[in-house]
Amino acid sequence: MSFFGKLKQRLMKTSSRIEDGLDSIVEDGGETEAADTPDAVSQDLPQPEAVPEPEPAAVSEPAPVIPDPKPEQSAESTPSQPKPSQDTAPAEAKPGLLGRIIGRKDAKTVTRRVLDDDMLEQLEELLIASDMGVDTALRVTANIAEGRFGRKLSVAEIKGLLADEIARIMNPVAKPLPIYPKKPQVVLVVGVNGSGKTTTIGKLASQFRAAGKSVVIAAGDTFRAAAVEQLQVWGDRAGVPVLTAPEGSDPASLAFDAMTKAEADGADLLLIDTAGRLQNRADLMEELAKIVRVIRKKDETAPHNTLLVLDATTGQNALSQVETFQKLADVSGLVMTKLDGTAKGGVLVALADKFGLPIHAIGVGEQIDDLQAFDPEEFAKALTGLDA
Repeated sequence: MSFFGKLKQRLMKTSSRIEDGLDSIVEDGGETEAADTPDAVSQDLPQPEAVPEPEPAAVSEPAPVIPDPKPEQSAESTPSQPKPSQDTAPAEAKPGLLGRIIGRKDAKTVTRRVLDDDMLEQLEELLIASDMGVDTALRVTANIAEGRFGRKLSVAEIKGLLADEIARIMNPVAKPLPIYPKKPQVVLVVGVNGSGKTTTIGKLASQFRAAGKSVVIAAGDTFRAAAVEQLQVWGDRAGVPVLTAPEGSDPASLAFDAMTKAEADGADLLLIDTAGRLQNRADLMEELAKIVRVIRKKDETAPHNTLLVLDATTGQNALSQVETFQKLADVSGLVMTKLDGTAKGGVLVALADKFGLPIHAIGVGEQIDDLQAFDPEEFAKALTGLDA
């Protein structure tokens, strides 16, 4: 299964909430129309200005615009087929244009609703419930309404408009982890308890090693033995050395020693794990600041990347996490995990809209290939329930 397939399947909680919500919104006050009615199609496409108004004699001509699934059965391959202008083909011989757009050959009718203030308010509430945040939800719905207010829209059309708006917000932040010529490139990984830092480091190390990079891992979570053991398993699997320290040791000292070791070995990347810490614990956050200070004694430009790993299930709490970690650790990019277990996938849109920090990767499972570079178009389609 492709990563998009996994993403769509595992974002089902969020996308089904949006899909079900859109169905209810459109059906509430909507009207059922023939899906292949030329007037309905020409009037209700999301971008009407780009579609010329059809001439009466050309009502049946939109068919060639989108090829039939079976070209060998098209009108052009059948000599006895009457010309489109003769209008002799029965209406049910071919699906309507809208039916083709949404991939349903048997579509006979479609429900559309006029985009008015009440419908916009319902859309806003739906997006907020999907954890997109108030400001982002208002901005997205306002953009959808621009030039379309008072027009009739179907669920499929709204999905497409939503996906376009989400992708537009996400495109500027979809950036891979930058690789610098500096050796070792120090990557500090931070986040709250249980966000998935250790697993993310293991996956990143394995992927970079497979790409030909020499990698060293520092198990800086010296307070949790399970984290060290987990990293050692990933290290053994990827052929990457894992530097550890006795339980309860100073993580800043380990980070310093790890930089010395990585430099001596000529490693390309040093990935430093850190203990999970809540953003409201001043003592733990100060400890993180100490790690950064000690690293900079060895290399004043380090850490070259500070990745904040966020758990998607925390919803809007992720916003306060970004604010706090950004102040203390100068976060350079985000990794979002556990999108497969939440109905709050919309929070990633809110993060992109508010902070504009690069989103390097997203995770939708425990396997190594379940951590992938962030693709805004695929994410937007999966979130809204559109097909690839």
